[in-house]
Amino acid sequence: MVAETLALGGFLAGLAICVITGQEILYALLFGMICFSAYALYRGVMPANVLRMLAEGMGKVAMIIFLFVLIGCLTALWRASGTIPFILYYSSGLIQPRYFVLCAFLLCCMMSFLTGTSFGTVSTMGVICMMISNALGLSPALTGGAVLSGIYFGDRCSPMSSSALLVSSLTKTDIYTNVRNMMRTSLVPFVVTCLVYVALTGNVGQASPELSMLNMFEEQFALHWITVIPAVLILVLALLRVNVKYAMTASILLAAVIALVVQKVSLSELPALLWQGYRAGEGTKLAEMLNGGGIQSMAKVAGIVLISSSYSGIFAHTRLLSGVRRLLRNSVPVLRPFGTVMLTAILTCAVSCNQSLPVILTSQICDGIYEKKEDLALAIENTVIVIAALIPWGIAGTVPMATMGAPLTCLLFACYIYLIPLWNLLKDVFFVPNR
Repeated sequence: MVAETLALGGFLAGLAICVITGQEILYALLFGMICFSAYALYRGVMPANVLRMLAEGMGKVAMIIFLFVLIGCLTALWRASGTIPFILYYSSGLIQPRYFVLCAFLLCCMMSFLTGTSFGTVSTMGVICMMISNALGLSPALTGGAVLSGIYFGDRCSPMSSSALLVSSLTKTDIYTNVRNMMRTSLVPFVVTCLVYVALTGNVGQASPELSMLNMFEEQFALHWITVIPAVLILVLALLRVNVKYAMTASILLAAVIALVVQKVSLSELPALLWQGYRAGEGTKLAEMLNGGGIQSMAKVAGIVLISSSYSGIFAHTRLLSGVRRLLRNSVPVLRPFGTVMLTAILTCAVSCNQSLPVILTSQICDGIYEKKEDLALAIENTVIVIAALIPWGIAGTVPMATMGAPLTCLLFACYIYLIPLWNLLKDVFFVPNR
């Protein structure tokens, strides 16, 4: 156990140093790869076999990396074609001050489900909601909690979400089956969250918020109804259970045509647009709200996923996690399967500071707890994906809060995020027969 303790301890120390000093988490993950590779070498594994283990782990997420490329292209073209500006312009006009927090939550749910990205949603719809909230004099903590809840609605259950795709890939389950199961198990938390937000803002007056900032969309884009078709196409193809890579490719091609024909983007600008993402004039309000997307924007998350996934090959072929796995699995009779996954998720999210590595670690440690792979995938989605956003030092929560200018106390009002694991834990304890 000494070698295992040193390897895991070294990795955790590297993570702690990166968190404390504010360094990129990629450095800690690379250090972890070195620690775990050294452990495998110490156990007598030949260097060539260590490389094969690392490659085996990365191979499990090869398709995910390709999908990241598609997501980057899609998010860039949805901006350039006017799809996201159209949605922002017209949906923001529907906000009712009396029910503002509920509106902010629902609008962020819609945007995150369409795009599959929490960071992309908070930098567009989330920023707009916070601006309106400040104009109404509402609590930034309350609005921030509603936005945080909304952006993780889609990050958890959109068929375009990189985290949902990663869970599907690791557990070898169908993404659309997972989405259907996630919708079913989040219905009660969703309804309760809506009721809470209505209650908390029921006394806000009827004065309309200042929405003149949205005029910039009208000035910069042709907000024709045709611009929303790429988003509608994604939804239709998802309902028809078309493979997500084909659905995204179709939406990309359609958005490219609209960008060229409707928004008058030149053909020579497309390569840079796809790589770098949409870029408005630097320093403008439009740039603050809309800049982003592109293959380049997915590079960091792709690196995190690749490096994190490389660990799984070493974990699978060595005894590195055997002690941790044994301790956690022994908790199943007491905590029930979901409780064990939830405990594992809390521990892995607390030390990993991101979503990708906890997903991989939890799937490795808890593999076999459930008879059906779909049940394990659902448990991971109902724990890791949302719990990661509640870790005060993790990037899943701190980045969105910093983007919209919300205080740390907004985590207290992110009802949807913590109601999902709590509700499903209660169901597993009181309504699921003993296995």
